[in-house]
Order: sequence, then C-alpha cells, then structure tokens
Amino acid sequence: MAELVEIGSADDPRLADYRDLRDVELRKHLEAEHGLFLAEGEKVVRRAVEAGHRPRSFLMAPRWLDGLSDVLATTDAPCYVVSEDLAEQVTGFHVHRGALASLERRPLPALEEVLEGARSVLVLEEIVDHTNVGAIFRSGAALGFDAVLLAPRCADPLYRRSVKVAMGAVFALPWTRLPDWHGALLALTRRGFTTVALTLADDAVPVEEAVAGVDRLALVLGSEGHGLSPRWEETADRRAIIPMAGGIDSLNVAAATAVACYVAARR
Repeated sequence: MAELVEIGSADDPRLADYRDLRDVELRKHLEAEHGLFLAEGEKVVRRAVEAGHRPRSFLMAPRWLDGLSDVLATTDAPCYVVSEDLAEQVTGFHVHRGALASLERRPLPALEEVLEGARSVLVLEEIVDHTNVGAIFRSGAALGFDAVLLAPRCADPLYRRSVKVAMGAVFALPWTRLPDWHGALLALTRRGFTTVALTLADDAVPVEEAVAGVDRLALVLGSEGHGLSPRWEETADRRAIIPMAGGIDSLNVAAATAVACYVAARR
C-alpha cells in the first residue's frame, strides 16, 4: 500500500515532479528527461493506473484519500498529502480536482503492433495543441476507432492537458509515433488501409461519400492552422470535406474529428 507522507513546505524536493505545471516548455523537458507524465483528477488517475502505468508518486489533498484508497492499495509509491493551498503553490494553479499522480512512461509500441487487427485509425499531422490532441483521442475512443498514429511534431498525448481533456482515453486507445513522415500514408495504403484526408482541396467529396464502402480506414487530420501538408494531401487515397453552411469554411480540428468519426463509424 502507498505510504502516506504529509508535507508542509512547497520547497520539499520530493515534490519535484509536480512543480510549475503551467510552464509547458519546462514540463516537456522534465517529463522527457525523467520518463514520466502526470494524471490529474480521480477518474484519470484511476484509469492511468488501471491501464498498467506504474506510479512514481501521488499528490493529494486529504479529502481525496478515501476516493482513491483502492488505487493507493495497489502500489508502494508514496502519496504526498498536502493542503490545497500548498498544492497550488507547487503546481502553479488551483488543483480543483484534488489529486495528481506522477507515472512512468512506457516505450512506444511498434507501428505493426498498434495496427494489428485495427479497422479504423486516426492519423494526425502537426496537431500541436494539447487540448485538441486530447479531444481527438476522446472522440476516437468514444466512436469506435482502434488506434491513433501521430506524426513526429504532434503534441504529446501524455502531456497533462491532453490526458485531462481526453478523460483518460489516451490510456484506452493504442497509439504510437509514425517512424517515416514522408511516406507514412503510402505505407498505410500498402498495409491495406484506405487513407481519407479531411481537407478543403478542390476534389474533396463529402465525408459520407469518401468513407462509403471502405473496410480498413485511416482518417487523416492536419494542423490547426494551414491543415495538411501538400505531401499528405496529395498522397492520401481520397480527400473529404464536411459540408458547411452559412459561409463557414471549416470546423476546429477536434470538432471536425468528432463529426468525421461519427460518420465513419456508421459506414
């Protein structure tokens, strides 16, 4: 069972994993260097541990101990018990969900492992906003997609904000980084997937039409600003659009993903 350790100082070195959570660049460096990620909130902490991620430690206000007692009983990792004011001093924001956990990252699985048995996958290119990445994972998991593939420059699905927005879906949906950005879509086609890119290209057809009759689908999504690169737009097997009304040309990438996933799940 986790050892409960009461801490009364924000300078305590044992709290290093939880410092300055609003500093994105600092957190990226720290988490990569130490091979860790953070989960926030009772449900997300529980889902991370149940998914097999090994806890390094927990940080909780006293009122959250009972709700996570069963999780704490499964590990020898320390649980640092602090006041809510102290938690805010350490993290840099009000931890209104009361509980945080620092967990060990696992090595990313090989592409072959992630795609084994998959019928529907999401493929992300240069989506750099952590909130969008988390929302995309949540939509994919909710609407029956089997995996997510990320180009090298996509935001980290295990960054705290991504995990929080995804409500733990990043632990339920297999994912990995694509080893070859340039030939990624052609490689998926060779593996038997039909790559359908969401884009405003002139030859794009409504998404219902683009996914009709497709067995193994790879739904391809581009960045928040300029969308897909010309390389990925051109090498996709099909190009699709979500028809808009009222002169609006597109949706936010997370909203567009939800719509396209809903349509694709019913193909």
